[in-house]
Amino acid sequence: MRLGLENRVVLVTGATSGIGREVARAFSREGAKVAVAYRNDQEAAERLAVELGGQRDDSFAVRYALDDPASPAHVVGAVEERWGRLDVLVANAVQWGVRRTPGTHFENVPEQDWLPVVDGNLAPVIRTVQHAIPGMRSRGWGRIALISSHNALGGNRGQEFYGAAKAGLHGLTRSLMWDLGGDGVLVNVVCPGLTVTERMLAGLPQPVRDREIQATPTGRLSLPQDIADSVVFLCSEANGNITGESLTVAGGR
Repeated sequence: MRLGLENRVVLVTGATSGIGREVARAFSREGAKVAVAYRNDQEAAERLAVELGGQRDDSFAVRYALDDPASPAHVVGAVEERWGRLDVLVANAVQWGVRRTPGTHFENVPEQDWLPVVDGNLAPVIRTVQHAIPGMRSRGWGRIALISSHNALGGNRGQEFYGAAKAGLHGLTRSLMWDLGGDGVLVNVVCPGLTVTERMLAGLPQPVRDREIQATPTGRLSLPQDIADSVVFLCSEANGNITGESLTVAGGR
C-alpha cells in the first residue's frame, strides 16, 4: 500500500510522550518531515526531534500551549516558515483537569475547575485547524486528524467535562468535512480506548487494568503504536475518500 508521505510536512501537537510521540515516530518512518510540538518539556521534544532526523532538518521542536490563544498561529507559522507548507495536522495535545472526586456531584464542581478543561480541549483545536487550513486548501491536499477519547463516546464517571469537550471534536469534524472536502482536505477523528501510556500505567492500578483487559474482545489494551498506525493511514494518500469519520481504536470496546 502506497502511503505517499515521503517529504510531507506533518505537525503533531502533544508529541513528547504517549500517543503523540508514537504518532510522530510513525510519520517519520514513512519519510515525512515532523514538527514536534510541546508545551513544557522542551528537552524531551528536542530529544525526539533529533531522533527523527533533526540534524537533516527532517524534524524540529516548537512550543505549543493550549492556554495561549496566540499559540496556534505561532506553531503553524513556524512550520510553514521552516518548510514552506503544512500538509498534515495531528491535534493530539490534551488539557487534563481535576477529576471529580467520589461523592462530589456534578453540579457542585466549581467553574474554575471545569472551564479550563472545556476551553483547553476544544477552542485551541478549532484555532489550530483554522490556521492550518488555508495552505492545505490552496494546494488542494491536506489531512487533519483530531485525537478524541473513549470518554466522548461511552462516557466515564467523573469525566463529564472532559468528555463534553472531546465530543465537540466529533461534531466539528462532521460539519467541517463539508467545507473542506471539495478542496482535497480530509478531516477525521481517531478515538483511542484505554491505551498503555506512561500516564495510564502510573494512574491505573493493576486490578483495574486486568478488568479492562478481560472486557476487551482482543484480550489486550491498545498500545500507542496502534493509535499511531491508524492516524498515519487516515493522513496518507492511501486514504483517498474517508472524511468526517470517527475511528475507534479500542480492541472492539
